[in-house]
Amino acid sequence: MKAARPDMLLLALAMTFVMYLVRAERWQYLLEPLGATHFWVAFRTTVIGFAASFVVPRSGEVLRPYLLARREQLPATAAFATIILERMLDFVAVLLLLGAFYLVLQSGESEAAPRLYQAISLGALAIAPVGIGILIAMFVMAGHPERLHALVLKAERILPTRVAHAVASFARTFAEGLAVVRRPSRLVLAIAWSVVLWLAIAAQVWLISYAFGIVLPLGGACLLTAMLVVGVAVPTPGGIGGTHEALRLGLTSFYGADNDAAVAAAILQHAVNFVPVVLFGLWFITRDGLSMTRLREISAGPEPEPREVTS
Repeated sequence: MKAARPDMLLLALAMTFVMYLVRAERWQYLLEPLGATHFWVAFRTTVIGFAASFVVPRSGEVLRPYLLARREQLPATAAFATIILERMLDFVAVLLLLGAFYLVLQSGESEAAPRLYQAISLGALAIAPVGIGILIAMFVMAGHPERLHALVLKAERILPTRVAHAVASFARTFAEGLAVVRRPSRLVLAIAWSVVLWLAIAAQVWLISYAFGIVLPLGGACLLTAMLVVGVAVPTPGGIGGTHEALRLGLTSFYGADNDAAVAAAILQHAVNFVPVVLFGLWFITRDGLSMTRLREISAGPEPEPREVTS
């Protein structure tokens, strides 16, 4: 770590802030059909949500829509639907980058580690239809929220009437939160924002590798970013362990990096993402008069008073 280039690490740190600015901008775009929102509110709640997820895995995916819905007077269920849509857009963006790598950006990775390369290829081929299918299902749901409501109401045959109506109402409001994908042009723009976000993440991986003198092609950064997605899926506090091993494995297997340098790069890659977000998130939490105890209570499933959705 002492040998790492500080200028590259500072650029990687700056890229962290760029990533969260893009996340907030994209989220505001997804929320647009639900009503007016403020960029600063989207940014603050995004940082708070990710800071909370670093401490309690996945809690931010509930906190973010709740906190924003409370401040902007939006239906919490519809706001939560935009978080689910974000995850699917991220998935599509990573697949697009991985596809670009396979088509035009390869530089000998298949020969360097054929078994690992084959495992990643087969995994991508297996999961791609699932992700695309879910995105299509969201497109259909977004276009027909009333039909979805009526369809779920048929559950009255097997559920108590009150429960069936509650589930149907939830389904309709959730579908309204997917409104941004009703028009293909808006969906394409949402995917474009997601590609920009993941290009920034790939650029950060490249900067940190370069800081340690690891020769990493730009296309290789796309491959390693896909591996990081698998690593971060491991539900550990702060993402510790999974992301580190994913980056270390990719750098040493495909690009012949020294193991110590790869481990150091993995630790600092995690640190430049973890430390600033947690510090700013705690600062925002304190400014808002909240606490981690209160955030844990909120993540148990609260919901503010809804209002009519405007589209």
